[in-house]
Amino acid sequence: MSKYWNQRTRALSPYIPGEQPRERKFIKLNTNENPYPPSPEVIAAIRNAANDDLCLYPDPECLELRTAIARRYALTPEQVFVGNGSDEILAFAFAAFFENGAVALPVLFPDITYSFYPVYARLWGTPFELVPLRDDFSLSIDDYDRPNGGVVIANPNAPTGCVLRLEDARLLVEQQTVYGRIALFDEAYMAFASEPGSLVGYINEYPNLLTVHTLSKAASLAGLRVGYAIAHAELIEGLRRVRDSFNSYTLDRLALAGATAAIRHSAYYDDCDRRIIATRKRVSTQLAALGFEFVPSSANFIFTRHPAIKGSALFEALRERGILTRRWDVSRIADYLRVSIGTDADMDAFLAVCADIACV
Repeated sequence: MSKYWNQRTRALSPYIPGEQPRERKFIKLNTNENPYPPSPEVIAAIRNAANDDLCLYPDPECLELRTAIARRYALTPEQVFVGNGSDEILAFAFAAFFENGAVALPVLFPDITYSFYPVYARLWGTPFELVPLRDDFSLSIDDYDRPNGGVVIANPNAPTGCVLRLEDARLLVEQQTVYGRIALFDEAYMAFASEPGSLVGYINEYPNLLTVHTLSKAASLAGLRVGYAIAHAELIEGLRRVRDSFNSYTLDRLALAGATAAIRHSAYYDDCDRRIIATRKRVSTQLAALGFEFVPSSANFIFTRHPAIKGSALFEALRERGILTRRWDVSRIADYLRVSIGTDADMDAFLAVCADIACV
């Protein structure tokens, strides 16, 4: 630690992202990237935007992109906020809507979920409480029916892949209405759910509902860093106030061009996502035949373990054979690996290694 760090910096435990290897060729099944390339329209739009206008600042209002998103969901641009990936938007949301200090009520989120949430809370000095999931990693909305400082739910959840039914998600939002608090639903993986579950269609009904989305997963644009939020205009204005206290130009011209093209040409990505769902089902079936256990997934990954192999040993054995997965050294899930869905060829290679390991 540097003697020049302030107390906040000293107290932080930063988020640790998945490994991005440089030294050798791996099959990367550890960061939930979409295995299929961006659409040709997206590449063309980015190339067209790489022109002399790069000497000018981008539109700080991101109006063209916000308008395209609004049209997709039959909303208005005032109900849409865009940012440098959904992670940035989540950070802004924690700053905009949750109180800090010892007297504030805690924000509630599951004990097993996206591990950036507690990082944000600690960054802003927001008290929080981890609400245990059931033994099968499902979420009970009854556990959140009490006074709180806000609720944050990843739906489908990461790293488990479990999805909260739409009816239950709406009930949770209604519970939060009673307590006068926000319900933030992180829908990063919703495009891979087999059943419709997004709350976007209920934005006009619930002024305390904020949904957060990313183009990194379903739109094959993890390298572009674009996310968006949808909510009542009052909540969107709260996010704008926080953003403009940091940096009004969060998206550059190339990101704006590529993201707008992705939103306008969603049929290409719908087909890619259907392929990922089909591969997920096939791999789940074959893992079961090899003796692996897994949580039924509604995301572009599978949360799996082998009852006879420790998670750390399985992780290392796969890595030694050139396959990267994700593991957390947390008591409830230490024996589980999160395996992103790659191409069919990637997953065949993964299954072949799993078969060898399981037979040892």
